[in-house]
Amino acid sequence: MQYVVCYSGGYSSALAAVETVRRFGNENVILLNHDISSKVESIKIKKFKNQVAEYLQLPITYANCEGFEQKPPLSLCLEHGRVKFRSGHEICTYFLKTQPFYQWLEENYPVYDGQMSEEIVLIYGFDENEIHRVARRRRHLESMGYDTLYPLVEWPRTINNIEEIGISRPRVYFESKHANCIGCLKAGKQHWYKVYCCHRDIFEEAKMVEEQICFSVLKCGYLKDLEAEFEKMRQARVSATENMDSYWFWKYARQ
Repeated sequence: MQYVVCYSGGYSSALAAVETVRRFGNENVILLNHDISSKVESIKIKKFKNQVAEYLQLPITYANCEGFEQKPPLSLCLEHGRVKFRSGHEICTYFLKTQPFYQWLEENYPVYDGQMSEEIVLIYGFDENEIHRVARRRRHLESMGYDTLYPLVEWPRTINNIEEIGISRPRVYFESKHANCIGCLKAGKQHWYKVYCCHRDIFEEAKMVEEQICFSVLKCGYLKDLEAEFEKMRQARVSATENMDSYWFWKYARQ
C-alpha cells in the first residue's frame, strides 16, 4: 500500500507528511504536489516544501497543469472569461489542482467498477478546525473509490510544530494565516489590501482582468472602486496583514 500525501507545500501538509512517514516509512509514501507559477506562489513556500521533502528523504511527485508557469490564476480568468464556475468553485483551483490530480490518479492508480483502491490511500493535512472539510473530502473520494486519512485529526500527534525537526515555517505565516497564491481568488478584501500594498503589479493585473471579463474578484465590488480606500489606509499606515482577525482589522482600519 502506498500513502499519497496531498502535499500542498503549506505548513499543515508538511506536518501530515512527517506523521505519515513516521507511521508507514518513507518507502511507502508519495509526496504529491501541484506546482504553481512562481509569479504567485511565494519562493519561501517552494523552498519550504523542498526542505521538508529532503528531511523525509523523499522526492516530490508533481501533478501539474501543462504550462503552469505561464498560467497564474488571473491568466486563467482571462483565458476562460470568468473567475468562478456557475457552481461557485474558482476556475484556478480546478485547472491548476483538481484536474491534474484526477488525471494523475487515473493514469497511475485507476479504480474500476465501483471498487475501492487497494493500492493507495490519500492523506490530507486538515486539522481539528476543519472537521467539516474532513467529512466532505472523505465522502467525495470514497465515491471515487479512494480511502483517505487525516493524521492531524485522527492520529496521536508525534509532532506539533515543524521547528521540532529543525525547519522554520515560512515567513508568509507571520504575515498571513495561509500560504495561498498572492492575489488569491478565494480571499477577501483584507487580502486584496495586502496585495495593493505589497504586490501592486498583481493588483493592477487583477483590475485589468476584471474590466475585460466584467466580473469582480470580490463580492463587495470591483478593485478599481476600492483603490481610493486602500490608498487612504496605506497613507494612514494601516498594516498590510492577514494575521489580524478580520473584524478587528477593519475596526482598526476605519478609526
